[in-house]
Amino acid sequence: MSDATETHCPYCALQCGMGLRPADGPVPVTVVERPAFPVNQGALCGKGASAAAVLAPGARLTSPLVRVDGELRPASWPQALDRIAAGLAGTAERYGRDAVGVFGGGGLTNEKAYALGKFARVVLGTSAIDYNGRFCMSSAAAGGIRAFGVDRGLPFPVADIPRAGCVILVGGNPAETMPPFVRYLRELKENGGRLIVVDPRRTRTAELADLHLAPRPGTDLALALGMLHLVVADGRTDEEFIAQRTTGWPETRDAAMAHWPEHVEAVTGVPLPQLREAVRLFCGAPTGMVLTARGPEQQAKGTDTVSAWINLCLATGNAGRPYAGYGCLTGQGNGQGGREHGQKADQLPGYRKLDDPAARAHVAAVWGVDPDSLPGPGRSAYELLESLGGEVRALLLMGSNPVVSAPSSTRIAERLGSLDFLAVSDVVLSETAELADVVLPVTQWAEETGTMTNLEGRVVLRRKAVDPPEGVRSDLEVLRALAERLGRPEGFPTEPEEVFEELRRASAGGAADYAGISYPRIAAEDGVFWPCPEPDHPGTPRLFLDRFATPDGRARFTAVQHRPAAEEPDTDYPLRLTTGRVLAQYQSGAQTRRVEALNQAAPGAFVELHPVLAERLGVREGDRVAVVSRRGRTVTPARLTAAIRPDTVFMPFHWPGEANANRHTNPALDPVSRMPEFKACAVRVEAAD
Repeated sequence: MSDATETHCPYCALQCGMGLRPADGPVPVTVVERPAFPVNQGALCGKGASAAAVLAPGARLTSPLVRVDGELRPASWPQALDRIAAGLAGTAERYGRDAVGVFGGGGLTNEKAYALGKFARVVLGTSAIDYNGRFCMSSAAAGGIRAFGVDRGLPFPVADIPRAGCVILVGGNPAETMPPFVRYLRELKENGGRLIVVDPRRTRTAELADLHLAPRPGTDLALALGMLHLVVADGRTDEEFIAQRTTGWPETRDAAMAHWPEHVEAVTGVPLPQLREAVRLFCGAPTGMVLTARGPEQQAKGTDTVSAWINLCLATGNAGRPYAGYGCLTGQGNGQGGREHGQKADQLPGYRKLDDPAARAHVAAVWGVDPDSLPGPGRSAYELLESLGGEVRALLLMGSNPVVSAPSSTRIAERLGSLDFLAVSDVVLSETAELADVVLPVTQWAEETGTMTNLEGRVVLRRKAVDPPEGVRSDLEVLRALAERLGRPEGFPTEPEEVFEELRRASAGGAADYAGISYPRIAAEDGVFWPCPEPDHPGTPRLFLDRFATPDGRARFTAVQHRPAAEEPDTDYPLRLTTGRVLAQYQSGAQTRRVEALNQAAPGAFVELHPVLAERLGVREGDRVAVVSRRGRTVTPARLTAAIRPDTVFMPFHWPGEANANRHTNPALDPVSRMPEFKACAVRVEAAD
């Protein structure tokens, strides 16, 4: 590694360590292993190994683009920035500050996420800011705060997972979404631990399981309640733990007992013997963990579903002790840090609440503004996108592609098209950028330095390895230039470490306290776990061992009841559609679809059908079929597999156009997290025209 720059993968929340070695040719660096980094120990998936391909000039933007006579044309940076400043200022003057919106991304570094939130509130003075991380793990965050008083994806290092006695993985497929993570599941089994996977599909991850439960999409809440019912009925609760470290158990127990196992079997489709076996494995182990992912979280009842799984951990004493507990497998690269420092509509840096007077005073003092000048909480991500062209007339968007990734995506493309003004800052000309009035080409992961916070709460340092092409600037430079044009020349440095030093002060004393973390320390320690309030603090790899982050130090049970999905199958739409990812593509595919090796491995969309369903429909392998919902129609090849339930179909969501799965997904929102219901909607499948 002596001739390679130590850095991290640009994709998922594992933030795998890698090295970048200079290379000749259009791709300026070669990806090499970094075995010393503890999370992945050198292992990389195909996406990480090929990540440098997007650095090639032909794969990315290298000049600002400005729309002239209906077409995007190359322009100078001053022209592009002047037009954005005029568009934002003119909209605010005509319609008010909240008519200007900001939409961020879960792939932005902590420094950029922090600066973007500050820019929205200090320069624009708008409450209309949120980010695509709302679509990732906001239900898990809400459930974690509700129970524990704080949200961190995993309250323990990933290295603790193999030391658990039993792990229940609910609605996640890391064998395809974050392959280096799978080594921890294999080690779990090698150590004699048991793995239970809950997924309507028998995925590559489910193939590793000792027990695979395949519930109908949208019924994970009933499944968790049914398991807790059996725990109580079989006398498997940890009464000492419940008495000493929790509150709210009687109401939660009563709610669970209303979900008798036979009823849960009918609702979920999971046979009662499997339900009992899952309880036996989990309660028979010395310690247990429950890990959730997008399956249970991306539902209109996702927060309650997460709470139900947390209740199972608390009732069995599997929280606040080593090698046990609840955790969430964060998806996006900086889904954790991106929401901690100000991109969410209701939050300030340090995971502070925007409506908390003390929080406003602290952050305003760091920013040098009057607390009363800060706007209040705004709309959540989908609600912000839905308001475009109405209450919000201009939008600055950084690092997101909602034309592909948002629920009811056809509707969102229409809303984006109805704006008076749209500016997009991105690495590539995404489907969303194609709609913009101005597009700014910005630096990528290997061309800039900055911190990320992985799914463990480990703050890591991405290092610049190569200069960007001429004509490309960083998002921090963009925000500084716009702030100057909008009358706020101070407070927006362009050096990432200077921004991070301010972030440390702004986060100090908050739930996500970074005050004791610095660039040199991250480099010396392979990352530092927050909270870390002082430079001599060791960081906190494991939360809750002594107390939970609630006022009384106790975890809170939450009594929840199962309810159906927002949209259930009926005569016209008799099937359930669920969505997800494939191994070779990432998120909206804006970057991975530009890598030839990945496109060869996963060239396009498809819909998975069970052979029994396919026979009933007269569909054969490879036939083009139409998937139809109340929100749209997509046409894509059929892929037949017995690994999916006969009453369910699956589509990956990485592709745009007529095969875009998110044309169908239901924007029904969780009442707490405001997470849309991506994972369950009603469709029919028919022959394509």
